[in-house]
Amino acid sequence: MRKTGSVLAAMLALAAAVLFATTATASAAATRIMPLGDSITGSPGCWRALLWNRLRSTGYTNIDFVGTLPPQGCGVAHDGDNEGHGGYLATNIAGQNLLTGWLSATKPDVVLMHLGTNDVWSNIAPATILSAFTTMVNQMRASNPAMKIIVAKIIPMNPSSCADCAQRAVNFNNAIPAWASATTTQQSPITVVDQWAGFSTGTDTYDGVHPNAAGDQKMSDKWYPALVNALSGIPTSTPTVTPTVPQGGCAATYKATGQWQGGFQGEVTVKNTGTAATSAWTVGWTFANGQQITQIWGGTLGGSGSSVTVRNVSWNGTLAPGASTTFGFLASWNGANTAPTPSCSL
Repeated sequence: MRKTGSVLAAMLALAAAVLFATTATASAAATRIMPLGDSITGSPGCWRALLWNRLRSTGYTNIDFVGTLPPQGCGVAHDGDNEGHGGYLATNIAGQNLLTGWLSATKPDVVLMHLGTNDVWSNIAPATILSAFTTMVNQMRASNPAMKIIVAKIIPMNPSSCADCAQRAVNFNNAIPAWASATTTQQSPITVVDQWAGFSTGTDTYDGVHPNAAGDQKMSDKWYPALVNALSGIPTSTPTVTPTVPQGGCAATYKATGQWQGGFQGEVTVKNTGTAATSAWTVGWTFANGQQITQIWGGTLGGSGSSVTVRNVSWNGTLAPGASTTFGFLASWNGANTAPTPSCSL
């Protein structure tokens, strides 16, 4: 009788263990997102609250903002953990090896980085700032080889005590896309978000540097699509239900995100408009004014002359129904820069 009871107990324990393991596997771990920056990110950095609540309201509920610093108000409930260290320079964070400790404590999957404002204010050369960025990217990848890194062109700055800062910020921002293109990898992509375009120090800051409520909203709006794209590329163990009769389709949206004499930056968003997951996509268009792409990230460039084709890279070809991804590029122009109408095929 005792032997039978022991066997039964063992079988029940085994069944419980299997049930626990199955349940744990079915529940994907929350994606950990680190907002990294200076006072624009952390003091109080209310764009983070807006972004958090927009993500939650649009179905991205399995997320966790992480950082060693606590929230600082903003008047709305949100996950306020962050690494927004007021007054810090990117060059000091890299030079003093500060990021490794923050990464070890928080284990992020995605980093949102708005850094460099204090370096620009201190008249540090863009190349030196970007060298610090490279050091930090290497530390991120050492922490997580599949780290998704979203780097901002910093918002404009025009403090009363620094007449040259406005142009310095432009010079720094202009150097970021080429750095990102050279540093991105398929396993750990770097996405550039243009926080500078459409942002006014007169109406969107309270002191020429730090965003007010309008600026916070603009920053949140700029971060959102890039972060959604990063979240769609992170594997989870949540099962996918496939329709009985899947239908494929995709759409592409083109926009110029910045322009300067002789050059511009463009961005194309590819969306799965069908009812089945994609495994690959191709976008094509024809430039009307002889524009030429010189660099590209998030896609594989093909075509010749004014005819452009861009295929997915390994990490962004698979899109769930309704999901989207973005690729960007640098290009030259002269005289006119008419936006083309891209087509998308699977």
